[in-house]
Amino acid sequence: MSSDSVILLETVNFAAEKHRNQRRKDAEQTPYITHPIGVARILSHEGGITDIEVLQAALLHDTVEDTDTSIGELQIVFGQTVAQLVQEVTDDKALSKEETKRWSADRVQEYFVWAAQVVRGLRGTNPALERQLEELFKQRGVEL
Repeated sequence: MSSDSVILLETVNFAAEKHRNQRRKDAEQTPYITHPIGVARILSHEGGITDIEVLQAALLHDTVEDTDTSIGELQIVFGQTVAQLVQEVTDDKALSKEETKRWSADRVQEYFVWAAQVVRGLRGTNPALERQLEELFKQRGVEL
């Protein structure tokens, strides 16, 4: 087995253990781990992402927000780069959960406008993801 395969399996196992008692809010109450695995798969299959650390961060992206995992623990287990990537997509734990989840329609639209600016600055990095994002932004009435 290649070293990347081993690394990904270790990361999936870590995330699965951390999320083991959590369920999605869907009618089927599916295990929560299906979400981070799905995010990593989208990045890999639709975005063509092969960077192992990015895929690890996708698998771990909710562990700090939703479990007892700390950024320090991720740094020890998976290294500085993975921990930093996870930290960049983690909500501020100083805010209450209700506060981080409270998004008005205007706030969501502001987010899409901001995200479009970020994507514009990254043009040429990943054409496959850019096409996906263009469609998403178009649906929200935001031009890239």
